[in-house]
Amino acid sequence: MTLSAASVAAAVRGRLIVSCQAPPGDPMRGTPTLVALARAAAAGGAAGIRVNEPEVVAAVRAAVDLPVIGLWKDGDTGVYITPTVRHALAVAEAGAHVVAADATGRPRPDGGSFADLVAAVHAAGALVMADVATLEEGVRAAGQGADFVSTTLSGYVPGSPRRSGPDLDLVAALAAATAAPVVAEGRIGTPEEAAAALEKGAHSVVVGTAITAPTALTRRFVTRLTRP
Repeated sequence: MTLSAASVAAAVRGRLIVSCQAPPGDPMRGTPTLVALARAAAAGGAAGIRVNEPEVVAAVRAAVDLPVIGLWKDGDTGVYITPTVRHALAVAEAGAHVVAADATGRPRPDGGSFADLVAAVHAAGALVMADVATLEEGVRAAGQGADFVSTTLSGYVPGSPRRSGPDLDLVAALAAATAAPVVAEGRIGTPEEAAAALEKGAHSVVVGTAITAPTALTRRFVTRLTRP
């Protein structure tokens, strides 16, 4: 079922989207496990689910009755979050209500533009979430038709500030500069930080590692306990 931007925005307004992903080689990286995480997040009250790769998108879409934000990570350098129109259409065809894609100013591997990707996804009946690192990128992405703008890449690409916590300054700046709903994502580790993002103007909040990454969470404890 296709959802309008207004209906998705209403469903996630002021609420939590849970990112159910796992890096390559992680024991959690398997479609049944990620589906179980999505179902657990839904049971806990999540308003939406963000997942990686078409196979997982399709499985989660069948398992939960929530907006599904899909992406396709291909590689780990440069533009790798849904880098091309081909990737974006595969995610849309798998059933994602919203396709998340890198909307930074870096060159895309197919030589295309973010505007091209937006047009293709909209023609396929899905919405687009622009993953950005700076205010300028977010404003440009909204002008190119992105339905949502997310702070996902702040601190992870050259030219954006590296922080230990979420980039709430970017959240506030984007909320003031664009009419597109702003999604706070990246290094949100506590309920208090999530609430602070909403107070800064975020439409909704995405949390991943702090909820769905036991390997990373275990590593934090182990590192703290083994300090000399």
